[in-house]
Amino acid sequence: MKKVTIMDIAKKVNVSKTTVSMVLNNKEINVSDETRKKIFKSAKEMNYIPNTIARSLSTNKTNTIGIILPDIENPFFAMMAKTIEDTAEKLNYNVILCNSYNNTAKEEKYVKLLISKLVDGVIFAAGGKSEHNLNILTSNKVPFVLVDRYVESINEYSGVFCSNEQGIKLGVDYLYSKNKRKIAFVTGHKDLKIGEIRYNAYKKIAEELGVYDEELIIRDDFTIEGGMNSTKKLLALNKKIDAIFYSSDVMALGGFKVLIREGYRVPKDISILGYDNINISYILEPELTTISQPIYEMGQSACELLVNMINGTTENLTISLNPTLIERDTVS
Repeated sequence: MKKVTIMDIAKKVNVSKTTVSMVLNNKEINVSDETRKKIFKSAKEMNYIPNTIARSLSTNKTNTIGIILPDIENPFFAMMAKTIEDTAEKLNYNVILCNSYNNTAKEEKYVKLLISKLVDGVIFAAGGKSEHNLNILTSNKVPFVLVDRYVESINEYSGVFCSNEQGIKLGVDYLYSKNKRKIAFVTGHKDLKIGEIRYNAYKKIAEELGVYDEELIIRDDFTIEGGMNSTKKLLALNKKIDAIFYSSDVMALGGFKVLIREGYRVPKDISILGYDNINISYILEPELTTISQPIYEMGQSACELLVNMINGTTENLTISLNPTLIERDTVS
């Protein structure tokens, strides 16, 4: 079936192609209100869809942004994607969502795809060592904003982050206040900057409190499976553990499942603390105690910052938000 064009509308209304184009693009033109109404009515009846690529070539803008997230299966990023999309819609922008699965090769593929689609900008949550992919965006003069995930040269880029050091300190101090001294810590792999930042923050505060134990540090994927694997490794050590601090809620969900299967009572036998405060965390029974990141505020701020950069109303800017402790039922 042939695509409806501006020429088809022009023939139906009996006006020139230029007249239809200028009316549909809300440009100044001397036509009657009746003709204007006929053009819009015909466009609607004929299911006309504008050629955004052609329009972007003349305006140098597509009103489309890309989002590259590391794992859309993680409710943290699903919630963030929803917030970005809602904010973008209010700002009259469309969204193309890409899921990298924490794979930098996939990131590169999507970066190049988004550039080829002439997006106006990109919101980027890094899946690993992503400097090369950010350099591709920079070389092509595509504005971007980092969100949640750090990269090595963080000071060079705009971004929206929640203080990981503060969040980890909140968690360790809280567990210590509950007389937990045998604390295990589960974090991401070393090649993931945010996992290393959370580990370094944990090590610093745990050493200061005299509760650091290298054997009780486990690294794995920020996934439910990663949490399950990490917990099995901890239990296999046959060491006294009175609390496990998971540096993501999805890891905590996996760990919770293993502990229950192995006959542990949470929190009576082992307390668990999560990180993120995803919406599933309060559905568990007992409900998950966690460090809350302001996910909606992060997504909204990232989108608004990117649009301001696209419009030239702001330059590189880093926004730092604060985490909070959410006391529920998995720490006693």
